[in-house]
Amino acid sequence: SEAMKINQDTVLRGKKVALVPYTAAHVPRYHEWMQSEELQRLTASEPLSLEQEYEMQRSWRDDADKCTFIVLDAGRWPGQAEENSMVGDVNLFLTNTEDRTLGEIEIMIAEPSYRGRGFGKEATLLMMAYGVRNLGITKFEAKIGQENEASICMFKKLHFKKVAVNSVFQEVTLRLDVSDQERRWLLEQTSHAEEKSYAELRQPAGLLDT
Repeated sequence: SEAMKINQDTVLRGKKVALVPYTAAHVPRYHEWMQSEELQRLTASEPLSLEQEYEMQRSWRDDADKCTFIVLDAGRWPGQAEENSMVGDVNLFLTNTEDRTLGEIEIMIAEPSYRGRGFGKEATLLMMAYGVRNLGITKFEAKIGQENEASICMFKKLHFKKVAVNSVFQEVTLRLDVSDQERRWLLEQTSHAEEKSYAELRQPAGLLDT
């Protein structure tokens, strides 16, 4: 099941964000973010130890049903160290074994100073276009906590429609079916993006200190 290693050398570069594969080098910063109670609540996740977070990163990298990118500030990277340029992450899950064309998308802008500035929107669009082009996705779902107005609002701007409310988990499910028209719109919205090789853009470790 090599499916999700598909992005291990992929950088998706837009105007504001660069999406890079989630590697062990990103774990300490990611772990730091997830100590935040607010982020735990918004992502419905439990805090993990640093060791568990490394374990999670390894399992995600090898999981054929998950595609994960770390969101970097394209204004800072390449140039600055990746851990100092990290603003969040974006995930695509193939949760339905019967239907491999359905992708569940998740976006987290963990750095508060980057919220509400279009970083999440561009990262989500880049991930959606990647899913449509490279993974054969034709339908997207997003499950968002009911109180997370900003995120619900953003997905609605990206043409998602509310299809369900789960009062037990207090979450809303939004959905987008990628018709030909939606596909054209999505590819137009991301026409500025470039796909590059991560190996070529990454700086060798020795150069980061200079």
